[in-house]
Amino acid sequence: MTTIFASAARLSTLVLVLFAGGFAASGVTAQDAPIAGKATLGVTVTEAQLVATGWRASKLIHADVYNDKNEKIGRVDDLIVAPNGSLSVAIIDVGGFLGMAAHRVAIPIQQFKQIAPKAILVGANKEALKKLPEFEYAKS
Repeated sequence: MTTIFASAARLSTLVLVLFAGGFAASGVTAQDAPIAGKATLGVTVTEAQLVATGWRASKLIHADVYNDKNEKIGRVDDLIVAPNGSLSVAIIDVGGFLGMAAHRVAIPIQQFKQIAPKAILVGANKEALKKLPEFEYAKS
């Protein structure tokens, strides 16, 4: 029984030495080794550079929405993020004043020619948007 434990201890020591030696040869230290079940938070430098070219949602909300004739047809009231994390729908406020008598409609992001820096909804006009069913937030 003692020899089984001693053999297991020698084997684990050998694996540890080989494991550490492999890291040393590659220039990676044991501190840099990934830990099973641990995920890195945040973004890499490369990802941060890609994200920096995007648009902040806080700047898109309350932005005016125009059609392809450069007519103002509403404003972005809210943005909805799908369960998979993608931006799915823009809630557009058509009409109303300071939130009073507003008619909000949901427009899929794919229907916009562009969402930033200027939101453009090709082929739309206020009358067509007002005929769409009013969007209501889910009760939570």
